[in-house]
Amino acid sequence: MTCEELKKISAEKADLINVRRIVREQAEKLAANTGYRKQVLVCGGTGCTSSNSLKVIQQLEESFKELGIDDVLIVKTGCFGLCALGPIMIVYPEGAFYSQMTPEHVKTVAEKHLIKGGEIVKELLYADTVHKDGSVIPFAEIPFYKHQMRIALRNCGVIAAESIEEAIAAGDYSALVKVLTEMTPDDVVAEIKASGLRGRGGAGFPTGLKWQFTKEAAGDVKYVCCNADEGDPGAFMDRSVLEGDPHTVLEAMTIAGYTVGANEGYIYVRAEYPIAVQRLNIAIKQAREYGLLGKNILGSGFDFDIHIRLGAGAFVCGEETALMASIEGKRGEPRPRPPFSAQCGLFKKPTVLNNVETWANIAPIILKGSKWFSSIGTEKSKGTKVFAVGGKIHNVGLVEVPMGTPLKTIIYDIGGGIPGGKRFKAAQTGGPSGGCIPATHIDIAMDFDNLVAIGSMMGSGGLIVMDEETCMVDIAKFYLEFTADESCGKCAPCRIGTKRLLDLLTKITEGKGEPEDLDKIMKLAKHMKSSSLCALGQSAPNPILSAMEHFGDEYMKHIYAKQCPSGVCKSLLNYYIDADKCRGCTLCKRNCPANAISGDVKSPHVIDKTKCIKCGQCIAHCRFGAINKK
Repeated sequence: MTCEELKKISAEKADLINVRRIVREQAEKLAANTGYRKQVLVCGGTGCTSSNSLKVIQQLEESFKELGIDDVLIVKTGCFGLCALGPIMIVYPEGAFYSQMTPEHVKTVAEKHLIKGGEIVKELLYADTVHKDGSVIPFAEIPFYKHQMRIALRNCGVIAAESIEEAIAAGDYSALVKVLTEMTPDDVVAEIKASGLRGRGGAGFPTGLKWQFTKEAAGDVKYVCCNADEGDPGAFMDRSVLEGDPHTVLEAMTIAGYTVGANEGYIYVRAEYPIAVQRLNIAIKQAREYGLLGKNILGSGFDFDIHIRLGAGAFVCGEETALMASIEGKRGEPRPRPPFSAQCGLFKKPTVLNNVETWANIAPIILKGSKWFSSIGTEKSKGTKVFAVGGKIHNVGLVEVPMGTPLKTIIYDIGGGIPGGKRFKAAQTGGPSGGCIPATHIDIAMDFDNLVAIGSMMGSGGLIVMDEETCMVDIAKFYLEFTADESCGKCAPCRIGTKRLLDLLTKITEGKGEPEDLDKIMKLAKHMKSSSLCALGQSAPNPILSAMEHFGDEYMKHIYAKQCPSGVCKSLLNYYIDADKCRGCTLCKRNCPANAISGDVKSPHVIDKTKCIKCGQCIAHCRFGAINKK
């Protein structure tokens, strides 16, 4: 394929993509040029697929046959971001946002909306897209989306995830054309450095510098690697990019190969991401067929190819040296640094490694320029950041916002707030390596440096929201259980330290904690941070230290008062029956597995604390709200 042929594909399909991106009036005019009266986009990401979005597509196809609809295009996309509402189906040019679709709902939409002259089925639309007067709001204008700025996720939910021609029409590979025809390797390095792009995998190292070091390293053989081993609990940013726009990663890695002098790349991706792996394989095959990977790319004389390696689920393989060891077929364990990967990486050759989100920012920087990118964000944190927002929040899903966006905006304006009117208590960022952000810091500007300053970190972008019913000691214990289990065991500070920290936290949550345990935690954490081999062990104490700093009173109540203020730690709970509310219906008594409840019919019942196993069955079956725990 030549550059001219690539541009021809982009021009021919441009209107097809533009219909999905512009306002309704303009889109309706463009639709006539596409050959399709309407386009129906259905999310084919993991979240919606698990909610049976494939059955939605199947029903669409069946309904179209029955109704004789042949001028409506069905498109299986990647993630739209609003995962809490899946399966999602969006109809263009109207931008009608249908949520939580079932095959029955699809049939209704096909019969009433998708036929010629049909009208939007308002009762099946996402509630936030309908005004009080019944008029419909295009989904791009609803709160969840209008506060976002999508760069890494620009094509996710917009293009057919398995179509290279739609990817090209949406702009993929245009940056590669520019690099191969107009830029030298030094030009590319200078542009990436000037953009201020920092690694989105967690450490935040300047991407341009990493590329420069690899380019300047001695050696005829060099490699380009992509870290898609996303292991943080609750994180799914990288997975969604690979599922929705895999070509943006292939393009960026190829650009990096040209820049640093590499002819081969590897994508290390979790085997637990089957859809991402499938679409990567499809994308690589397509890119080879179109001459965008392999020999003499676009007639430039530059050769570059990419291979996939599957990870086996080890969290430690997110660390770059462990990842490269795993690619080499060795046990996934970190090694001491220096030497760094830019000088001695994969197969002991100079290697540039970035994570998926970092790669997804490369093409826009090349096409729009470093000044454009550096104008977004804060002084030291440029561009946008993708967060996987989960926990106690209405709008669970993917959010991409400019660096420096207040946490409050993410939680309330985009996330829709806390369910049940509960009080926001804290947010955990950085996963097992991060820390908590208390409610007192809800206005914090979300960037690399601000989070570090309060004892947390950006990490890869997991953002877990917690409400008033969350026990911060228990949360710290949860993350310690994870890191203790995921420690590779190579170094003693991590192997032994995580286990001992977990023992101390377990002791506290079981009501056996002693004041001196807090000193032990602090001393052990200090040693782990200074002597562990890699970031897993060095950062493992962070969730505990952060919780102790901001929620020290909870630790004190667990230790001194033997109470869990949030009512989470079972060993510290006592169940009791309010005699004034109890009607003596016997439901609690009959459903207690430990026979810990006594009382006669129509008389107040009593719980024997010595027999109670604190399973909560009594509360679940009480119709009168007479049973409480504290």
